Amino acid sequence: MSDHINHECGIALIRLKKPLQFYNDKYGTPLYGIKKMYLMMEKQHNRGQDGAGFASIKLNMKPGQRYISRVRSIDQQPIQDIFSQIIDRINDIKKNENILNDCENLKQVAPYLGELMLGHVRYGTFGKNGIESVHPFLRQNNWMHRNLIVAGNFNMTNVSELFKNLILLGQHPKEKADTITVMEKIGHFLDDAVAKVYKDLKKEGFNKNQASPLIAERLKISKILRKAARDWDGGYAIAGMLGHGDAFVLRDPSGIRPAFYSENDEIVVVASERPVIQTVFNIPYKNIKELDPGSAIIIKKSGSVYFKEVLEKKIQQSCSFERIYFSRGSDLEIYKERKSLGRLLLPQTLDLISQDLTNTVFSYIPNTAETSFYGLIGAAQDFIREKINNELNKEKIDKIKISNLLKLRPRIEKIAIKDAKLRTFITEDKSRNDLVEHVYDITYGVVKKTDNLVVIDDSIVRGTTLKKSILKMLDRLGPKKIIIISSAPQIRFPDCYGIDMAKLEDFVAFRAALELHRLNGNEKEIIDGIYQKCIKSLKNNSVESINYVKELYKPFSYQEISDKIAELLVDKDINSEVKIIFQKVEDLHKACPNHKGDWYFTGNYPTPGGSKIANKSFINFYEGKSQRAY
Repeated sequence: MSDHINHECGIALIRLKKPLQFYNDKYGTPLYGIKKMYLMMEKQHNRGQDGAGFASIKLNMKPGQRYISRVRSIDQQPIQDIFSQIIDRINDIKKNENILNDCENLKQVAPYLGELMLGHVRYGTFGKNGIESVHPFLRQNNWMHRNLIVAGNFNMTNVSELFKNLILLGQHPKEKADTITVMEKIGHFLDDAVAKVYKDLKKEGFNKNQASPLIAERLKISKILRKAARDWDGGYAIAGMLGHGDAFVLRDPSGIRPAFYSENDEIVVVASERPVIQTVFNIPYKNIKELDPGSAIIIKKSGSVYFKEVLEKKIQQSCSFERIYFSRGSDLEIYKERKSLGRLLLPQTLDLISQDLTNTVFSYIPNTAETSFYGLIGAAQDFIREKINNELNKEKIDKIKISNLLKLRPRIEKIAIKDAKLRTFITEDKSRNDLVEHVYDITYGVVKKTDNLVVIDDSIVRGTTLKKSILKMLDRLGPKKIIIISSAPQIRFPDCYGIDMAKLEDFVAFRAALELHRLNGNEKEIIDGIYQKCIKSLKNNSVESINYVKELYKPFSYQEISDKIAELLVDKDINSEVKIIFQKVEDLHKACPNHKGDWYFTGNYPTPGGSKIANKSFINFYEGKSQRAY
């Protein structure tokens, strides 16, 4: 409960279709695009706190004039840092050059003031949080058309293979990171395409000066992307800008990572989340579309927009955990889904409290679980109404019973309030655990010794915070029973597509399964057997890899795993009875019908690389290697 989980990234792309003077006249500032980009990145701050970056391209600049600008930061407040730098630099130039309302002149001399902009917020999943790891990445060239800027929300499972492919092409990549690998692969085919177009134009009799603008018209961005992406295995939404002014966003064929867009006469905008666009630009919900899996939105220098299927669309398996945990709950669909997740948990909850709503207090931790909490309470209210209707439909009506039911309400209390001022800066374990225990303030006096205390959260991953802090805190209130509800199912398998959940031994569900095997006396036999199958699978390097980690969970029921998790997380000094409820996978699919990517819970990965990573994670666990498998 409340375990910190890192997410890879968030992207934002803006193309202004009109000259800067238009935005100055209509909105009172030539910095319209920059200010909108700032808002878009802040609205996606939930996706990145390790770093932020911004890049812009100015259109139709003369040779010798700077047309690409980039700024990145790993400051404690990176988004504010980069935009403070941008605004300060532009204001200094306006003051020194005495340029007030002449947007065209300001564009010529001020950096960052371009028509095409790409922003990025980053979570570092590999511990590399230096400035060189922050997007956007820039591949520079003296040919305008060969300059490439890339930023993305992605992770590739087959980086080693892609790296080797670059070497076979004759390249010498400076590092093995997937962002560099992806950018260089696109760059290679971009170079080829520019050279071919230029060669064709020369054959047609155009000189160098005449050829330059025609190259932009004839470049087939979709063809470049198709060649570059044919070997990619992962989840991705990758945005790119070319030096002359073309731009694109490509989404993976399974739709694992999200991407949304909108277009009107003034702008084209793409982002990782729909409500970001809706809020920042005041665009109606119906005018914001989801980019199809395997497709790219391509924005030409001219401002024209078209869509192209770059890779054949697969069965869509958009990440369900992204909906449960990371995406902004202000999105209409996500809000409804999270309420539904809460509603679907009521039957299990009623079983554990013996339908005793009178002696049950409901609450939630942390704030991100609030929407699911509303769904749970709504379901409880419907349950009471149903009981009243059943009594009314009886031949002999018990007025006293009905009167009591009419008085019944789900008891809702704010049990825990996070102390935002308290920081767990002490690193020594014993002292730190004591400090963590006091991160939340609790509300005393609202829970009686005869009460059940039901608390809902959006996920339980490692269970560390639950064990070290939350349960001890709730136990102080003295309830008869504590019931922890997770609106997500049991997280059993690692992610390899961008969310930082990579090591099997971190998962409390994995540890629970190991303990059950130990109690059955066959732990070594099971673990050795799975390990040998994983080793054989990796040696064979089969394309359709089988996830052998599933075999660890197969002998046990869902409830057996849940009960064992509760046992593992309860210290001997906890006085209350503790139970844990997890969302069922089938109910997750009911709540999120369009997001069937459930590999965290089922081990059913959407790409072959996913199963390979799961098997490699088990090998790392078996061999005692504390490292990611990708």
